[in-house]
Amino acid sequence: VQLQASGGGLVQAGGSLRLSCAVSGTIFNINGYRWYRQAPGKQRELVAALTSGGSSHYSDSVEDRFTISSDNAANTVYLQMNSLKPEDTGVYYCMVVSLPNNYWGQGTLVTVSS
Repeated sequence: VQLQASGGGLVQAGGSLRLSCAVSGTIFNINGYRWYRQAPGKQRELVAALTSGGSSHYSDSVEDRFTISSDNAANTVYLQMNSLKPEDTGVYYCMVVSLPNNYWGQGTLVTVSS
């Protein structure tokens, strides 16, 4: 199983990016998907989660600006990021929540300039 994250880059404050996480291989017992980010010098934090039932949850810092979604046919998870702020800068990681193992992508760098 491999998770390939893409879509990061350099964007000005107020701009948008859409991250993708393509899942290759078969994963059983998927409970949901998550996006984390790690800012320079900080711990990794959860920013968005999507349950297998379709419920989404967001950290307070990205609520109303980010949207997590999945395309099961394409085995891809997305994170639409709007109204980006410099504090959104960091490496973004996707994760598939499953039993007994979770699976992580390699991360994609997002840099938001002021």
